[in-house]
Amino acid sequence: MLTHNDTKAEPNSCSDHIAAIDLGSNSFHMVVAKISHGEIRVVDKFGEKVQLAAGLDENGEITPEAHIRAIECLKRFSQRIKSFDSASVQIVGTNALRAAKKKTDFLRDAERVTGHPIEIISGREEARLIYLGVAHTLADDKGNRLVIDIGGGSTELIIGERFEAKALESMHMGCVSFREKYFPGGELTEQGFNKAIKHASRELFSIKEQYKSLGWQHTVGASGSIKAILNALRHLGLAEETITLKALKELKGLMITLGHCEDLVKLGVKSERASIFAAGFSILYSCFKVLGIKEMEFTSGALREGLLYDILGRIQHEDVRERSLQSMQARYAIDVEHAERVEKTALHAYKQIASYWDIALPQCENLLRWASRVFEVGHSIAHAQYHRHGAYLVYHSDLPGFSRLTQLHLSVIVRTHRRKFSDEPFIGMSKQETQTLKRLCTIFRLAVALTAERNQAETDFTLRAQDECLSLSMGKGWFEANPLNTSILELEQDLLRKQGFLLLLAKD
Repeated sequence: MLTHNDTKAEPNSCSDHIAAIDLGSNSFHMVVAKISHGEIRVVDKFGEKVQLAAGLDENGEITPEAHIRAIECLKRFSQRIKSFDSASVQIVGTNALRAAKKKTDFLRDAERVTGHPIEIISGREEARLIYLGVAHTLADDKGNRLVIDIGGGSTELIIGERFEAKALESMHMGCVSFREKYFPGGELTEQGFNKAIKHASRELFSIKEQYKSLGWQHTVGASGSIKAILNALRHLGLAEETITLKALKELKGLMITLGHCEDLVKLGVKSERASIFAAGFSILYSCFKVLGIKEMEFTSGALREGLLYDILGRIQHEDVRERSLQSMQARYAIDVEHAERVEKTALHAYKQIASYWDIALPQCENLLRWASRVFEVGHSIAHAQYHRHGAYLVYHSDLPGFSRLTQLHLSVIVRTHRRKFSDEPFIGMSKQETQTLKRLCTIFRLAVALTAERNQAETDFTLRAQDECLSLSMGKGWFEANPLNTSILELEQDLLRKQGFLLLLAKD
């Protein structure tokens, strides 16, 4: 959401503490760390079982009970980070919040109690962050590694080498959803295991060939589910430091013999994890079988640690979002020089009126900067309706570092930068979000109009704002000397008026 809490886009390098909160499908986790000499040292970890995924009703909406559980947990978390500025905190929602319908009220309440913006990230972005966290906890060895993280609502599989992810996948299968479907009432039957394993195997077959062709030398597990499985195997004397398929087969037989999840404590499973243990096990078992995994080690690094290193990267000006946009520019042969002119013009306009329009927020400035770089991406499909093509590409592309909401906002600016300025892209947004985004779209439309003649020299201008009224003043004789720009600006007067904006052109 575009609010005054949303200031995390440009971290404060003076802050020596950072925090990451993962609003998972089963549990909420928070990790607090101190930055010392460019390195991260974890100082606190917190986790609570919230069961957000299980708290979605038949319509996919968050139930009042789950809403209360989640907000109460976040109230406790917020006590630890109440003195942190938003630049030093990242809070992300994963599969349960991706799937939830009508979540605006929940996000509003969550942002209110934490005092920080909440971003819902895509499955691939979740996978990228998981790998980033894992890579920083392992030895910097050569060779590919396969990383698997089994969550409450999704399972991420990543192949990478050192700090570079080469393949990212997020599969729609998790221990909460599998528990409800294959182990109802906590019963552990051979039929239930077989159905769960077949389901997971079908999902995994879609990536089997790609992952096998890339290959890997080491396999790493990075989730509470995998940690619980390793602990159970150790308790039974079936493993020491690694998980093997042979050990998993023995564990499966023991679970079927016990017959109910409540009895899993006899195998060394903690009572709070017992209800989802068999579901997570079935997914891991399928990974071993389908991908031919020989053995797996466990690491504590995962999504939360990845978020910490993502914050650190932004502080050290190594923002993955910049690389994502540069990659898109190269892939679609975007005119970078023109993009830079539009960016400079948009930011010049923005800085003159941001405070008057109550949009002096780092995220707002970033949206204009990013939109300038990719607004012409639709030309790669066709010139006709290229703004619509561009909006589609921006919203649906995998852009590492960007949340789904940020990509939506970016796509709206791209969609509305020319032609009709309609209400359609703003449907479903809050009143404040709509007002802020429409103001950004208006600034961007003016920047595009002022740079319409691609090779013209830069010119200074003055922009003033009062409510929804804008006054644009150019240098003496500019309007007469630039008839193309002037005609576009005059057309903009009519188009903006339909959205409630009054544009005055201060001609000589």
